[in-house]
Amino acid sequence: MVPTVSINYLTVLAAAVVSMVIGFLWYGPIFGKAWMQLMKIDKKKMDEAKKKGMAKSYAVMFISALIMNYVLAHFVKYLGSKTFMDGMQAGFWLWLGFIATVQIGIVLWEGKPVKWYLINSAHYLVALMVTGGILAIWP
Repeated sequence: MVPTVSINYLTVLAAAVVSMVIGFLWYGPIFGKAWMQLMKIDKKKMDEAKKKGMAKSYAVMFISALIMNYVLAHFVKYLGSKTFMDGMQAGFWLWLGFIATVQIGIVLWEGKPVKWYLINSAHYLVALMVTGGILAIWP
């Protein structure tokens, strides 16, 4: 039987916001140009997407971040993580088991470049480790 744990929803909300900020920086100033080249997105396509409105996409992504951090909070609690490093370790193991392994299939079967895999997988590695740390120290 899965143990019952108490989840702080404010912490999950904060972790989701941090996750979105990491994504904004990751796919913006840090790796935005490289990611756009790999996805074959040029300025014209980006302008078209902005005209259509990206609010819905950001809303769906935020809901996804909330769900991811809600689930991560459970694992952090199940493991009894109390320090930032403990939370980061939980994030790492979940990334290794569920993100790194699943996304490699996209390279193998859908033909995405290895660089794409590295950018996207590393984004989730950083996001899960940072938010795992937050969820561990903020009861």
